[in-house]
Amino acid sequence: MSKGYIEFFSSNPKYRRLWAASVISLLGEWFNTIALFLLILQYSGSQFLLGILFAVRMFLFGISQPINGLLADRLNRKSLMFWSNVLQIGLALSFLLVDGEEDMWWLISISGLMMLLHGVYVTAERAAVPNIVEEEDLITANAIGSASWSTALCMGAMLGGIVVSEWGTDAAFIIDSLTFLLSAIILIPLTIEQKVDESMKGPLFGTAIKNIKIGWNRIYNDKRLLRIVFAKSSWNLGGAGLAGVFLVLAGADITGYGAAFGFGLFFFARGIGTGIGPLIARSVFKDKNKWPSLIGILVSVSGIFYLFVGLTLDYYLPLTVLLIIISHSASGGNWVLSTVLTQSWVEDEVRGRVFSMDMLILGTSAALSTTTAGYLVEYHNLSLQTGFISFSIVMILCGIIFTLWRPDNHSQMS
Repeated sequence: MSKGYIEFFSSNPKYRRLWAASVISLLGEWFNTIALFLLILQYSGSQFLLGILFAVRMFLFGISQPINGLLADRLNRKSLMFWSNVLQIGLALSFLLVDGEEDMWWLISISGLMMLLHGVYVTAERAAVPNIVEEEDLITANAIGSASWSTALCMGAMLGGIVVSEWGTDAAFIIDSLTFLLSAIILIPLTIEQKVDESMKGPLFGTAIKNIKIGWNRIYNDKRLLRIVFAKSSWNLGGAGLAGVFLVLAGADITGYGAAFGFGLFFFARGIGTGIGPLIARSVFKDKNKWPSLIGILVSVSGIFYLFVGLTLDYYLPLTVLLIIISHSASGGNWVLSTVLTQSWVEDEVRGRVFSMDMLILGTSAALSTTTAGYLVEYHNLSLQTGFISFSIVMILCGIIFTLWRPDNHSQMS
């Protein structure tokens, strides 16, 4: 039986340390993101570059995942997280050199490189959680992790908006670098035991393709797992464009507030939602056998409430914030249920490679969605309201398709 939140958190010091390192790193990440939004709009005024920023970040996050998964199954997972943080300290400080439109591609490239390193961290962390948490407590650990990610998003985005408004973008980048430093220090005493398969031994590059293929075969040969690795991307095809482009532009367009505060407000609402969703999912969806069916439904529910955002965008600001919270509550439920199922079904020796494929598909779908959204706004004058409505319809349809697609049922029948 799964422990309560307080009992679990107080009885697992390894998880507490892993949790603290992740939350502190993420808090600075959102300071960073709000500042990047502002610099792009301030120096270039280009909505397309906003889409490109997210596309580059998510593409590099995704395309590197097969190697990240290989590393997470072959090398010490704590070390991967530690060095990911250390390398990002200097990259965060390099944003201080940005001072004009000609530096936009530099800004986007460095941000993409940081997301690549973040991908190393995330894959290693997700693979490591079952090493330090009992299986019956995975839903609790992931609910805490998702809620904490959301809290970091809420606080980081809102405080980032305030800090950037009052003291400028340089302050946000300095704070970001300090959070990576503190996160790395917290990780130093952590020990994580993991199993390394015999097939992982030998030259890294010489055995890379073979071992990456083992991860894909583990997914493809288990049809229930094959379906679940598409859970997050089914939301991202519509949701990444909504959250990464249209939500940013809507925040910049709030009358009477600065753009940085507007970004922070809507990302604060997004964070509240993704924090509430996993907690509700843990409390309400007790039957694990029903989770595979619920995941697609949650995607469509998220899309329905984003559709309401588009229909009421200029009506009443508090209503818009509430609808964003509800939509991302559904997406948070999708995220945590699919993550826990993957952690439960997959063996330690290959878990990193399986999660890497999950993240590869997620990153590719997000890059496609944000690039398309930015392009349509910049070159086809797509309005905010039309953008919210059309991309939310895409999300609703993706949720329906995912719900109806059950290759696991076909494999059982055969």
